[in-house]
Amino acid sequence: MKTKTSLFFLAALFSANSLVAQQKKAASATDQKMNTFIDNLMSKMTVDEKIGQLNLPAVGFDVTGPILSQGVNEKIEKGLVGGVFNTFTPQAVLKLQKLAVTKSRLKIPLLFGYDVVHGHKTIFPIPLGLSASWDMDLIEKSARIAAREASADGLNWTFSPMVDIARDPRWGRIAEGSGEDPYLGSLIGAAMVRGYQTNSLSNKDAIMACVKHFALYGAAEGGRDYNTTDMSLIRMYNEYLPPYKAAIDAGAETVMVSFNDINGTPATANKWLLTDLLRKDWGFKGFVVSDYTGVSELIAHGLGDLQTVSARSLEAGNDMDMVSEGFLTTLKQSLKEKKITEEVIDMACRRILESKYKLGLFENPYKYVNEELAKTEILSAQNRLDAKNIAAASMVLLKNNNQLLPLKRNAKIALIGPLADNKRDMIGNWSAAGDWKKAVSVIEGLKNAAPDMEITYAKGANLVDNPAILKQINANGADITADAKSPKQLIDEAVNAAQKADIAVVVLGESAIMGGEATSRTNLDLLPNQKDLLKALSATGKPIVLVLMNSRPLTLEWEDANVPAILETWFSGTEAGNAIADVLVGNYNPSGKLTATFPRNVGQIPLYYNHKSTGRPYDGISNEKFKSRYIDSSNDPLYPFGFGLSYTFFDFSPIKLDKSALKSGQTIQATVTVKNTGKFDGHEIVQLYLQDIYGSVTRPVKELKGFQKIFLKKGESKKITFTIDTEMLKFYNSDLKFAAESGDFNVFIGSNSRDVSTAKFSFKL
Repeated sequence: MKTKTSLFFLAALFSANSLVAQQKKAASATDQKMNTFIDNLMSKMTVDEKIGQLNLPAVGFDVTGPILSQGVNEKIEKGLVGGVFNTFTPQAVLKLQKLAVTKSRLKIPLLFGYDVVHGHKTIFPIPLGLSASWDMDLIEKSARIAAREASADGLNWTFSPMVDIARDPRWGRIAEGSGEDPYLGSLIGAAMVRGYQTNSLSNKDAIMACVKHFALYGAAEGGRDYNTTDMSLIRMYNEYLPPYKAAIDAGAETVMVSFNDINGTPATANKWLLTDLLRKDWGFKGFVVSDYTGVSELIAHGLGDLQTVSARSLEAGNDMDMVSEGFLTTLKQSLKEKKITEEVIDMACRRILESKYKLGLFENPYKYVNEELAKTEILSAQNRLDAKNIAAASMVLLKNNNQLLPLKRNAKIALIGPLADNKRDMIGNWSAAGDWKKAVSVIEGLKNAAPDMEITYAKGANLVDNPAILKQINANGADITADAKSPKQLIDEAVNAAQKADIAVVVLGESAIMGGEATSRTNLDLLPNQKDLLKALSATGKPIVLVLMNSRPLTLEWEDANVPAILETWFSGTEAGNAIADVLVGNYNPSGKLTATFPRNVGQIPLYYNHKSTGRPYDGISNEKFKSRYIDSSNDPLYPFGFGLSYTFFDFSPIKLDKSALKSGQTIQATVTVKNTGKFDGHEIVQLYLQDIYGSVTRPVKELKGFQKIFLKKGESKKITFTIDTEMLKFYNSDLKFAAESGDFNVFIGSNSRDVSTAKFSFKL
């Protein structure tokens, strides 16, 4: 029997090795075929045509910056454009692609890129909301649907995922990423890449992913967009770089450079970043593109004139120039002056041509032009259903005193707030191709989910009253007009509606245009007019459910102290109203968990769970003066990372370890029993954190190392086991060596980063 088993194992091993060998051989043959094709093509190209491949102008009806490229049609015909962005629909793409493949000398097809950030036409929750689902399958599905819709609409390239670690909610672009944790951010970045690209770019509905913004953009000083970034290499490697690396390891074909400087050199011209780290250390084989006018903005950084910065950016490893046209207009002169070499131009050109080859565009330039497919794929009933379910999974219940939620279906509801009967803001920021008119409002959703519920609506307040904010966001498309009624009249109507109801459901937050790029804020409270409304409603004594829509963590200390139930819904997308209603009435039991800490006030920022200790740590209790603490506020957040309630309750047993000591190459099993002790079936996200108690360099107080999303029926119990191995203990030390060190470790398991049980083990190399 032993012999048969051994023979079977050897046969299986031989078969597996043979398959791997066949795959490598096939890949090698494919690469050779591609290389031969591109060698032949480039041998025919002039220097101008090679430089043309590095040019990415903006064309179309949705420009994301202050410049619209000029004379693009003529440049396409001359072979001076490698791709365009902001153009989609089969008809528009066909027009430009035809110019390239019928009018240009070498008939090289174009790339078509767009900001498909959280859906194309079917819009999903903003990425910060998506991350709150902690569900990689759902996140990957959202990207897969987005890719199917985008590819049916003529696109073959998305500027997503955004994987910047962000710990400062003043920064508007925190909305576009997955929050503050490198482990979770890495998993999400990889899932998004898989969803966009499938297992092969040659597939008809695959589009290229673009990992952005490389690198460290989320750490801009003061939370002010485009600002400088400065940090140690240890922090960079341990806390900020992992999600970029994970997305690249998942096969991302392109990378977008960030606006900020790193160690004194802007990323767009940073050779250490783009060549030494990205290509030499990480082995990235795709191409790098600048952000919008990133090359020409090097002038304002103080690096030289357009010719100088263009040459420097190309030499650093930036292959494609978005909108600036510095490459197109200056590289040939720099070549003549021997400030760059033709080999550098050739390498950038080759990388872009390789991506086009992998997409299958040389074989079929019109691969992404299919009007019939666009009609059936975009905003399909199934896509909308998936969007609703994914949106519901992203919502986070922050408070629910006395089980006020879910709402009783026979209750009299006063539905109040400027976002309660609102479609315009449901799809959030960076919903570039989304049509807000097709979104579902909260009042529509409630009527769909509970047709017998008695609902009285009152606006209660304008979404924004502040003239300065209103002027700025309206200039960028917020479309907010002041109500003809005075603020007092609006509040009086809302109070009257609440007094006649059983419960007031109040929908407040930001305008969608108050999040995303160039929307930094210094005050994260609800806007004063909204808070005045909430205070007036609270004074009625009626129970209040606060439904929040926002792009970032807000400071909600008053709301948490005075409102019995708070539901965070972010901006949930096309199906927002239906998803919110499903949660409110109990069709879906909320299970989302925060991926970004909610501070008590802006003075605490930056605030994140995996901080380091100090030599004088504060225990939160003592009145001793000389500790690392505030004198006017707690150190603790209002809602910690990983936090989120359910309509049911989960009890966690103490942690059991199968051994107390770990040697290199071994594992430890950490087990807890989780029991649903409430009255509803529901999901719980069981979270594992580790702490390296002593290290050669200072280490965080805890780090997320694993989680499991489980479903338990009421009364059900389940044992949850995590396997801890040596890889989990590794970090980048002062020599930037990724290694584990002998010592003692704390294990934490619980429902969030704060509420955990603890065990300890030792590790020896």
